[in-house]
Amino acid sequence: MKQFVRISLAVLVLAGVATGVYYYVFRVEAPQVSAPQKSEPRGQPSSVIMGDGRVKAAGIELETAGAGVIRATLQLNGTIQPNQEKLVQVTPRFAGVVRDVHKRIGDVVQKGEVLAVVDSNQSLTAYELKAPIAGTVIDRQTTLGEYVSEQKPAFIIADLSTVWVDLSVYRRDLKNVRLDDKVLVDPEDGGPPIETRISYISPIGASETQSAIARAVVTMNQSRLRPGLFVKARAILTEKPVKISIKLVALQTFQERQVVFVRTGDNFEAREVALGERDDERAEVLFGLAEGDVYAARNSFIVKSEMVKAADQSD
Repeated sequence: MKQFVRISLAVLVLAGVATGVYYYVFRVEAPQVSAPQKSEPRGQPSSVIMGDGRVKAAGIELETAGAGVIRATLQLNGTIQPNQEKLVQVTPRFAGVVRDVHKRIGDVVQKGEVLAVVDSNQSLTAYELKAPIAGTVIDRQTTLGEYVSEQKPAFIIADLSTVWVDLSVYRRDLKNVRLDDKVLVDPEDGGPPIETRISYISPIGASETQSAIARAVVTMNQSRLRPGLFVKARAILTEKPVKISIKLVALQTFQERQVVFVRTGDNFEAREVALGERDDERAEVLFGLAEGDVYAARNSFIVKSEMVKAADQSD
C-alpha cells in the first residue's frame, strides 16, 4: 500500500513538471505572433506651391471668403421687348407719294427730325413727316416712290433708354412671384447679371403655355439688352445673410473630403469645410474657413490636379 502511494505521488510530480515545461517552452519562450497589421496607403500631399504666374496662366480665379447672401431663387425665361409706353407709330397726315426718305431702321433720331417727305394728293404740296419723340427707328414701312396713307404707319420709333423684360411664369410658380420682387437678368453675354424689379404681373395667362407674364423694366446698359432676344432671369424669393460664404465652383472632393483650396503666399492648402445653406452660386461655410481667407474659385480643379500630380511624382 505504501509503495502504491509513493508511485502515485511520483506520477503526479512528473505530470506537474511536464506541464511546467510545456508552458515555459510554448507560452513563455516561444515568440509571440500578433495579427497582421494592414499597411496604410500613402496619402496625397495636401498642399502645393503655385506662384502668381502659374495661377494666372491656369486661369485660376482667387476670391476672399467673407460675408454674403444665400438666395432662394426661381429660374425664369423671357424675351426683351421695346418699352411700349415709349413707342410711337408715325403715320402720314395725308395720303400721297413718298418723294424722299431720310431715315432707315436703326437710325437714332431727335424729336422734330425729318423722317421722309411726302407729296400730298389732297393739297398737291409736299409735307415733312417728322419724329414726334427722340429714339431709334425700329421699323420702316415705306420706300421712295411708294404710295402712303393714314391707314398704315410709315415709321415706328422707340425710346430704347428702357426696355421691357417679359418673363414667363408657370402656373405652379405664380403664387411665389410678387410685385417689386428683385430679379437678376442674365443677357448671356459674359457680363454680370442686371438687377431690376418686377413692376407688372399679367392678370391673364396664356392657354398654350399655361403661364403668365411678369414684367421688369430695365434701363439699357451699353446695348446689352436688345429687343427680340431671349434672356434668362432669376427671381429672388428669399435672401439670408451669412457670415462666411464661398462660390460653389471652389468646392472639390479630395481624399474623400469636401475641400476648398486656401492660398497663403504661394502655397495652396486643401482645407476641409462644412457647409450650411446654398443657392445656385454660393454656399454658406459653417467651419473650415475664416473671414479673409483667399481661396481658388473658378478652375479650382487645376489646383487639385497639381496635388495629385505631386503625389504621383513622390511615389
